[in-house]
Amino acid sequence: MSEAATGFCRDCLAPAPAEGRRCPACGGPRLLRHPDLDRLVIAHIDCDAFYASVEKRDDPSLATRPLIIGGGKRGVVSTACYIARISGVRSAMPMFKALQLCPDAVVMRPDMEKYARVGREIRRRMLELTPLVEPLSIDEAFLDLSGTEKLHRASPALVLARFAKDVEREVGITVSVGLAANKFLAKIASDLDKPRGFSVIGQSEAAAFLAPRPVTALWGIGRAFSERLAADGYRTVGDLQAADAARLAGRYGALGLRIAKLAHGEDSRHVVPNSKRKSVGSEVTFFEDIADLRDLRPILREQAERVSFGLKHEDIAGSTVTLKLKTADFKLRTRARRLNDPTQLADRIFAAADALLAEEAHGQKYRLLGVSVADLCESRFADPADLVDQTATRKAAAERAMDEVRQKFGKRALETGLVFGNHRRHKE
Repeated sequence: MSEAATGFCRDCLAPAPAEGRRCPACGGPRLLRHPDLDRLVIAHIDCDAFYASVEKRDDPSLATRPLIIGGGKRGVVSTACYIARISGVRSAMPMFKALQLCPDAVVMRPDMEKYARVGREIRRRMLELTPLVEPLSIDEAFLDLSGTEKLHRASPALVLARFAKDVEREVGITVSVGLAANKFLAKIASDLDKPRGFSVIGQSEAAAFLAPRPVTALWGIGRAFSERLAADGYRTVGDLQAADAARLAGRYGALGLRIAKLAHGEDSRHVVPNSKRKSVGSEVTFFEDIADLRDLRPILREQAERVSFGLKHEDIAGSTVTLKLKTADFKLRTRARRLNDPTQLADRIFAAADALLAEEAHGQKYRLLGVSVADLCESRFADPADLVDQTATRKAAAERAMDEVRQKFGKRALETGLVFGNHRRHKE
């Protein structure tokens, strides 16, 4: 890049001059300029409205229509396209409210198998840029492009812009990129200009950039802690910047010391690829609190099947089943049971969690239910044949046969008696 060039065009990747609103090469308006552009190496890549984007890619008739992924009488929005978001639709919003805001929206149920396939393709392309890829979910990850300039013969910023163009052209969905001095700032940057965004935050500007933002902009600060901070006089990040770090640590412990650093844009965490998973879980928050065990059990069964799918998808198994419940007054309860052998099977996960649920469901209203499996191991150790209980062995074989049918014809091709219709009645 020449000395006169302070950035590049995101449309054609040609060098951009220091001034001007359009690219001299292609006339495009998407010019990226920043004084630290060629020095920053930490990125966060986030797919734009991922589920909805995949569905619009596969059905062009949806391109100009508001689309909501989610559904069910007690359902919530999993994601919404940007057209629907103009009307105020947001993720985790109750479906009935979303449809009040956007009555013309098309509603589709999520196809997790399809999204997983697309997510794996995006991940494969990320790994072509750098081995230092830390996935956060199916559609987002941190990348560290340190030392990749010689390999790609381009700066990390230009490599990321090329990646975004290639994904849009070849995969058919769009991504937003945040480039910064660390993970915390990169995550914030990727959300600044969605969709098709590319934002940069340098370390020298971080404190001023963060100062006017609410404390919830800092990683790890949720509603409850933000209310505690507000009671102590800390409402903006600037308020935390002005506070003494030792005082914050004394008041809030290790968390206080961490937010003191984050408030100034400091984050020493490294991008950690292939970090070992500790558990596989699934949970759901209800639109209305539920107390009846007869209503809770089908929801638990569906969560067990989701966890089973996740274990099988990752070719792992686990020995400890944990039930998670949150009461109507937001008190969390967790109960765990250790299995004799590691499992991948929904039947065994559900049986263990169901026994735990029976001990907790005595008229108490719950707003959240989840199940997870921990103490993970390779799948080859899972579910040995039971020489005593042949019924269990036959059930295991039947479940694996059902998995093959679902893989071929879709997850809803077969549903258990408990789950059948439940996603239309209870689940948020």
